[in-house]
Amino acid sequence: MKNQLLRVGAGLLLSVGLLTASGCGGSGQTVYFDVIPKPQPGPLVEAEPVKIVIQPFEDRRAEKNRVGMRTHLWGGVTYFNVSGEKPGEVYAQALAEQLKAKGWQGQAWNVRVASAGAVADADIVISGQIFEFAANAKSRLFSTYLTASNKLTITAQNNVDRSATSRSLEGSQSDTVFWFGDEDVQRLLKATIKETIERYLSDTTISQRALRPSRP
Repeated sequence: MKNQLLRVGAGLLLSVGLLTASGCGGSGQTVYFDVIPKPQPGPLVEAEPVKIVIQPFEDRRAEKNRVGMRTHLWGGVTYFNVSGEKPGEVYAQALAEQLKAKGWQGQAWNVRVASAGAVADADIVISGQIFEFAANAKSRLFSTYLTASNKLTITAQNNVDRSATSRSLEGSQSDTVFWFGDEDVQRLLKATIKETIERYLSDTTISQRALRPSRP
């Protein structure tokens, strides 16, 4: 019985050691994430030949060197950033990927990501401003609490009549994990981007070579 109790006690100590090790002190390094959602292609219907150009979004965040950090249980931090370190390009590419895979309300459109100087032949030019794009993790005993949030404005310029439409969007997600892995932060950031883009597409439509609000 005594030996059995010793084995149980040793197992508990080992478990606590493994759990706390996952939240040990951070060294200040930066972890980079590929957070562009990869939607599965859906059935598309050919639409009128409208050319859409998406410009990299403007980063208006106060802190541009990272998107967040993990606060470790025993002190120190690990920083988070997106691959390429440019969230504005991430959002533009994510929107383009969604349109290529599923179209706009099931219709296929000619869409590409390009800089401001390459939009002469576009019917619709989409741009945006990012005011918040963050992911943070706080390690605690036996768990890590994760949050991700964003706040941005997306603007579409219609060349057919020189009109414009603008949509402000924001959202947040959170999760608590027992075993923390960097992929947990990546997953939450991807979900936040995906939700924002899907909401934008559901609130807008294309008619007569122009992008309009889908509701008055």
